[in-house]
Parts: sequence; structure tokens; C-alpha cells
Amino acid sequence: MSLLSDLINLNLSDTTEKVIAEYIWIGGSGLDLRSKARTLPGPVSDPSELPKWNYDGSSTGQASGEDSEVIIYPQAIFKDPFRRGNHILVMCDAYTPAGEPIPTNKRHNAAKIFSHADVVAEEPWYGIEQEYTLLQKDISWPLGWPVGGFPGPQASTQLHTHTQLIGPYYCGVGAEKAFGRDIVDAHYKACLYAGINISGINGEVMPGQWEFQVGPAVGISAGDELWVARYILERITEVAGVVLSFDPKPIKGDWNGAGAHTNYSTKTMREDGGYEVIKSAIEKLGKRHKEHIAAYGEGNERRLTGRHETADINTFLWGVANRGASVRVGRDTEKAGKGYFEDRRPASNMDPYVVTSMIAETTILWKP
Repeated sequence: MSLLSDLINLNLSDTTEKVIAEYIWIGGSGLDLRSKARTLPGPVSDPSELPKWNYDGSSTGQASGEDSEVIIYPQAIFKDPFRRGNHILVMCDAYTPAGEPIPTNKRHNAAKIFSHADVVAEEPWYGIEQEYTLLQKDISWPLGWPVGGFPGPQASTQLHTHTQLIGPYYCGVGAEKAFGRDIVDAHYKACLYAGINISGINGEVMPGQWEFQVGPAVGISAGDELWVARYILERITEVAGVVLSFDPKPIKGDWNGAGAHTNYSTKTMREDGGYEVIKSAIEKLGKRHKEHIAAYGEGNERRLTGRHETADINTFLWGVANRGASVRVGRDTEKAGKGYFEDRRPASNMDPYVVTSMIAETTILWKP
């Protein structure tokens, strides 16, 4: 008698050429991921070979019941770490039957910005640091925390004007400090298997909170890769019976929030003399601070308080090696006179299509 796990792990390549494609799209909240699968006659390597599909937009808050059909266009393909073999994950975006992007399709506008000749010439690179919190399933309380109670504090002292986070959990090791490492490591390997350019993981300052980094990725691919990495993490936490939260401040009080720091450089920033280009770009970001903040994630005001390694939401401040700034420039960049900078303002629940394209638009295309 076969076990369920035996059937889930069946290798289909011995009996059929057919492959399973899991189509993934973003639902009506702008953060909820949806997916469904279809059978293809054989292996596929390019999104243009895939058929468009549709779904019931009235069930995702993206269409009315009287005219509910939403069309999804395949945009990027990744190997499926769950089904394996030639099976694939397909990142899609959503359109009306007439071919117009629906309001929650943020990829469409991002793709227009990234295809602009001036942006293409600058080869924008991104590295996104995605923080997230693992919660116990039935009580929405961080993994590893005592039910209804708190673990030891994340910081033991304060120095200068900013909290110096001298605590046991950041990059911590041990059963009383690192909660959920099996999920985190499973996600790391699954992303590498899928072909996502995941560049690292670490435990965060608040216990039960972790981070993974995607990049360097060029242009629109940064958004595609981060969304699929989120999807894979959601699927792994589903298997583990743990809830995944991208809330920018999941626990009130003296606990760190969760962000999605976005590292960025252009071709001219990476070349000799690039530091002046970086400073000019940061000046532009400062002039559009309010516009960027408005697009950088819901609930970010609960996180950007000027404490816990953030700048106040109403203040634009940049500095070298300053983790309490809106934008941080690394010591290596300052020393080399070229490199990249880090926009520390985006919240963990930000849409990477919006954030990456907006940074490119402001720094490359916008004329103050």
C-alpha cells in the first residue's frame, strides 16, 4: 500500500512527458499570493511558450461577479522545488479580457520603467533584504515565544541617541535563541533549487524574525524573484503549520519592526566617480521622500519611529554606515568612491515591483 508521501514524490518522468505548471499571481490585497496548476504537454523553458490563463477575480477582490474573468500572462519561470523534475513555477501578472492591466497589477508599470532606454543603459542592480516573522498558527504570536508572554529582551542597553541592539537573537544560535531554523534552511535551499538568486539568510534582532536576501538582480527580475521567494516561503510554512507574517511591526513595544531594505546601484554608480552619482541620486530621493513613503508599504508608520534602527517616517536623513538613517551608504562604497547604497525605508510588506521601479524612476528618469 502506497503512503501519501510516496504518491506526492512520484517521479513522473518515467511514464510521461507531461509537466505541471503552477501559475502564481498576486491577489486583491496586493500581498496575498494565489496559485493554481495546469498540465502542459512537455517541458517549457520560456514564458512566451506558455498559454495565458484566467481566474475568478470576484473571489480575489479584483473583479465583479457579473464580469469576473481576469486573464493572467506568464512572465517568469522557475523550477518547482515541491514537485521537482521538469515541473515549474510561473510568475504571472493580471489583465482584463480587453488586455488592460488591472489596478493591482503593479508589474506592468514597473516593466515600462525598466524597459525605458535610459534605465536599460544604467543596468540597475538590486539586492532586497526581506525580513519576516514566523507566528504560532492558532494564536498569532511569534514562534518560540511563551504563549501570552515574552522571551528575554532583544536589547540589553542603550547608547547615544539610538537603541544599540545588544541582544542574543540577531544571528543567534541555540534552542532558546533561534526559532524556526528548519523552515529558514528549507526555504534557502528551495530558492536555490528554483533558480532564485537568493544570496543569504540570517536571524533577526527580534526572536522569531528572520531575513533572506535576493540579489543582485537586474531590473524587473528583482520583483519576480522576490515574489516567487515569498511564495515558496508561504508554501513551506504551510507544510510546517506555521503562519508567515510580513507585518512591518508585528509586536508593539520595544521590539524591532520588519523591513525590506533595498540595496541599489546603477552602471555609473559602479564605475569610477560613482560616489558623486550616488550622492546626486540620494538628493533626488530626499526631494520625493513623501511620495516614496506612501508607496513603501502599509503600516510603515508603526515601524519608522526613529528607534530600532530606523529614521523617523517624516524625516529624510542619509549617512555613511548609519543604520538610523533613511538611506545608508556603506564604508566600502565611501572608500572606493563607487558602489551602491541602501534604501532602509521600505516595509517588509512592500511590493518589490513598486519599490524597485520607483527608485529607478526617481534616480534615473526624474528631473527635479
